[in-house]
Amino acid sequence: MAQEIAWKEKAPVVVVTGASAGVGRAIAIAFAGCGYRVALLARSPEGLEGAWRDVTDAGGEPFELVTDTSKPEDVFAAADAVIARWGRIHVWVNDAMETVVGAIDRITPEEYRRVMEVTFLGYVHGTLAALRHMRPRDEGHIIQIGSALSYRAIPLQGPYCAAKFAVRGFTDSLRAELIHDRSRIRLTMVQLPGVNTPQFDWSHTHFSNRHQPIGTVYQPEAVAQAVVEAAHAERAPRELWLGGPTVQTIIGQAVAPGFLDRYLADNAYDQQITNDPVLPGDPDELRGPDDHDHGAHGRFDERAKDRIFAFDPAHLRGGAVAAGLGLLAGAYLWGRGSRPH
Repeated sequence: MAQEIAWKEKAPVVVVTGASAGVGRAIAIAFAGCGYRVALLARSPEGLEGAWRDVTDAGGEPFELVTDTSKPEDVFAAADAVIARWGRIHVWVNDAMETVVGAIDRITPEEYRRVMEVTFLGYVHGTLAALRHMRPRDEGHIIQIGSALSYRAIPLQGPYCAAKFAVRGFTDSLRAELIHDRSRIRLTMVQLPGVNTPQFDWSHTHFSNRHQPIGTVYQPEAVAQAVVEAAHAERAPRELWLGGPTVQTIIGQAVAPGFLDRYLADNAYDQQITNDPVLPGDPDELRGPDDHDHGAHGRFDERAKDRIFAFDPAHLRGGAVAAGLGLLAGAYLWGRGSRPH
């Protein structure tokens, strides 16, 4: 028993924002399966209770903290609570997100503000909180959950795309500063494809029907496994591009952005909107969490793939253009590919 207690006291600590559902929930469970102590940050008490059970069942030690990542005081207090309980933070994963589906000029300023407060500033607050405790030890790993949409924006997702672009810019700036300071803190951004999460059931929309990922969809557990592997890599990847659709989208944008502008204009509207109507009483996360535990999966289990490959774009050095030309044919099929996370 004494040896077991000693091991638990030395077990690594991960903090996951947006841990109550979707990709964040799956990431928390995956780290728990590796024996981590897992701090779960999210707004939904019901979702956190479900995540607490899942982390416990997976072999981890959970610590649930009701947190709105748009509020820096919430995030800093949560980080301080983790330090008070476990003494350090080894990995911090920023994942919490909000989105609005609609045409640019139909979305209200208030809706833009909320998406940016969570999907961009929430990452800023989480990163600052992590740095506050990682800097003194000069160690730790910050992982930003991004999207192919941080490189290639699509119609009807303006606020979300803008937030993901901002996260990438913020992360690149921080990376240069860490290098300047010769810091040993590791920093990785993971760009996602379409993932089968509950966001498609609760996203705020200006349409009468729910939206969906286009084409190929991946299960959140596949993404979570790639994130855990990145955290354990001897050399932390600068970025990881998950899945063929992500690689195709990013390279296609680098090689032929004008072509993608026209292609998406012609193909990325109807394919995003389903025949499933928005019903009275449906959850709307932009307005606040409901009182249900939504779990990690959305409603697309039948079409979601269980495996995903992770591509380190550092391998493109010296051959980016040639690789882009080779993948452009695949990018042409983007509309049959994936609407990224």
